[in-house]
Amino acid sequence: MRIPEAVERAVADEVAGLGKRRRETFALRLERWWPDLLAGVAAVHDDPEAVALRLVTVAARGYADRPRDLQRLDERRLLRPDWVQQPGMVGYACYAERFSPDGTLAGVAERLDHLRDLGVTYLHLMPLLRPREGDNDGGYAVADYRSVRPDLGTVDDLRDLATTLREHGISLVVDLVLNHVAREHAWAAAARAGDAAYRDYFHVFADRTLPDAFERTLPEVFPDFAPGSFTHDDELDGWVWTTFNSWQWDLNWANPSVLVEMADVVCFLANLGVEVLRLDAIAFLWKRLGTDCQNQPEVHALTQALRAVARIAAPAVQFKAEAIVGPRDLVPYLGTGAHTGRVSDLAYHNSLMVQVWSMLATGETRLARHALAALPPTPPAGTWITYLRCHDDIGWAIDDADAAAVGVTGPGHRHFLAEWYAGLHPGSWAEGLVFQHNPETGDRRTSGTAASLAGLGASRRDPEHAVARLLLAHAIVAGWGGVPVVWSGDELALPNDPDWAAEAGHEDDNRWTHRPRVTATDLAAAHDPGTDAERVRSGLVHLMGVRAGLPQLHAAAATTVLTDTDDGVLAVVRRDPSGSFVGLYNVTGRSCPFPLARLHELGLARPWEALGGHRLVTGPDGVLLLPPYAAWWVVDAPPGA
Repeated sequence: MRIPEAVERAVADEVAGLGKRRRETFALRLERWWPDLLAGVAAVHDDPEAVALRLVTVAARGYADRPRDLQRLDERRLLRPDWVQQPGMVGYACYAERFSPDGTLAGVAERLDHLRDLGVTYLHLMPLLRPREGDNDGGYAVADYRSVRPDLGTVDDLRDLATTLREHGISLVVDLVLNHVAREHAWAAAARAGDAAYRDYFHVFADRTLPDAFERTLPEVFPDFAPGSFTHDDELDGWVWTTFNSWQWDLNWANPSVLVEMADVVCFLANLGVEVLRLDAIAFLWKRLGTDCQNQPEVHALTQALRAVARIAAPAVQFKAEAIVGPRDLVPYLGTGAHTGRVSDLAYHNSLMVQVWSMLATGETRLARHALAALPPTPPAGTWITYLRCHDDIGWAIDDADAAAVGVTGPGHRHFLAEWYAGLHPGSWAEGLVFQHNPETGDRRTSGTAASLAGLGASRRDPEHAVARLLLAHAIVAGWGGVPVVWSGDELALPNDPDWAAEAGHEDDNRWTHRPRVTATDLAAAHDPGTDAERVRSGLVHLMGVRAGLPQLHAAAATTVLTDTDDGVLAVVRRDPSGSFVGLYNVTGRSCPFPLARLHELGLARPWEALGGHRLVTGPDGVLLLPPYAAWWVVDAPPGA
């Protein structure tokens, strides 16, 4: 596709001060990603060439400002485009102020030894850009994309930390909130001051006619403390769209200036050394009357345009979609159809997390086998973020059709899981908290650390099996392929924080119970033999170490779920040119069978259990018995074994 002369002239002006080689490199990148950029814009905006010209200008400026060490990183990543898909990738996510010993960005570097011991190569620091003062949705009400929270440090501190992490082989991940800004953001302040251009950065309505029409099909995100999706603002003299909270104003992505502004922010963060941008609340970007205003096709087109800008200016940067949506809507965030390989590079496998906890509660795998097997394959360049817990609550996203296929009801199973993990169901070992109960729909979500949900809470309801459950669950997550991410404190088996409500601004949000501070005492316990912390941490260290040596766990390998196993067993098959991998997981407290001949049929002539480091053998009946809560990673035996 020929690049318009107007674009070539604009680019020439922006990169004129660069050397010949850098100008040529930019020209090659523009040639490669111009079609993606234009197609993404054309799917959303009128006069796409004019909008694309504005975006290319942003990309050229970002490219020209790119520091030399990051230019080198770009070249390295282009030579190995599957870097984030390697089996040695291990993620860790935390709030900097709750992980750092002194609560600052600079202090995070003091805990590099802990991260390196876990094999971490990907560090997600939860929202650290400057939010509004007071209540700010845990930092997701951003007041300034170009400054850092004062309590954490400065932009220079962020740049220095990114550099230090990179020198130790760790990529920095930072949140970029796309759907909304704080009411105090400069764009919103200008809108309130009467600037018509900035008023159009938001969805503002003179009366309730259209808001009421939209509300008929919009779900409530926070029904307890932020009902409805629109807020009247006296200074605006209108109703503004506020999906999450009254002080979080949704951006109007139908305005091309919003896309251009965000492209400039992407380049700014990339040039600080951020290597992965977590695109927060991405599912909500596009508004369409008569829908739930989530997962609209324009979302993927907009992401494609943003990603093309990033590829031109800073190709080392990856996009991660924070799309916590139903199972059928997940894969498009990694790219399907015309968007294949052109949107987000990574996406959260929310469905896997939900199904893991569902299997542990029920002690059976029928629903998980059906639901996970039904997911369409990811594109070759698409990578799942897999996880057992995250900073958020667990929303029990059980698809009604999946539930019906195995003889249960969606509402009934969601009710059971909410009861079980709140510790209210007979026999439950969990000690979670109910989050956002909606009496009208019956919807309840769950807060709690992995340890508290698995039986290692304050009351230690089932310490005998809890550690085995945790390591089994982490093995399922790490054996799926993609990037397994450990939530801060879960590697130390930390229980719920009993004082979560004592901090100002946290008292109405019990998700803070599973966001405990990591103390020096906690880290010391992880090296004290026999403690919960030591058992879980050492198990994770072993798990991730074995994972790094298994090429079958490269994210691009095809994944298949066997649907005809014993009801207590989840069997996941991954096929790679290096050979087959079969993950066998017993989610029950009893021994479960699996026929050895099935492993042979799957291409494993000499089955070897990689986690335990031994051959698999059976008695005359040819049946393997998986011990209670066992996790086996089965590959062909190495030479000489």
